[in-house]
Amino acid sequence: MTVAVALGLSVPDILRDLGYAGLVLLMLAETVFPPIPSEAVLPLAGYLVGRGDLHIVPVLLTSTAGSVTGALLLYEASRLGGRPFVDRFLRVARLSPARLHQAELWFERRGALVVTAGRCVPGVRSLVSLPAGLLRMSRGRYLLFTLIGSALWNSVLVGAGWVLGSQWETVSGVIGPLSRPLLAGAVLATVAWLVWRATRSRSAASSRSRA
Repeated sequence: MTVAVALGLSVPDILRDLGYAGLVLLMLAETVFPPIPSEAVLPLAGYLVGRGDLHIVPVLLTSTAGSVTGALLLYEASRLGGRPFVDRFLRVARLSPARLHQAELWFERRGALVVTAGRCVPGVRSLVSLPAGLLRMSRGRYLLFTLIGSALWNSVLVGAGWVLGSQWETVSGVIGPLSRPLLAGAVLATVAWLVWRATRSRSAASSRSRA
């Protein structure tokens, strides 16, 4: 696992030795260095909560703080560094430029939804910070939607590890195939709600004009 492996450390070692501070660092690194999967960190934290080694509220708070901090670092770097930084990041992280292009197209249409839902998709979680920075989404909106998406994702994975107990490692094999259908469902539900809201607003405007 990149830096941790080079230092002879593992996720269990870091959580055992550093506790909540280690969880913040792991989740920050997971966002900035995509090869580190949250599915290998958060279910273990949930298992440790079930054993009584950690407590649920601090785990959720610290993991989300690490995720949001990492996402903000990428957002600011892409906002300041522009396309040259993004291209270098994709090469270093071994991520496909096609994925970024797709994220940019989605972002132009539904920026808030892409940030919120994208934080819940493995392989996309880091990418959504890049178009947000490039297209200069307001910092306040970006922070809000990143916080919501990160808190949801972290809660699901920590909860899964808590429920599965010693079988927490099976989460990573299940969450990947499930994440995309869940994202598609969330997108469809949100689009349906937006269409309904727009239709309702037009109907109300028409009624007022006739009155």
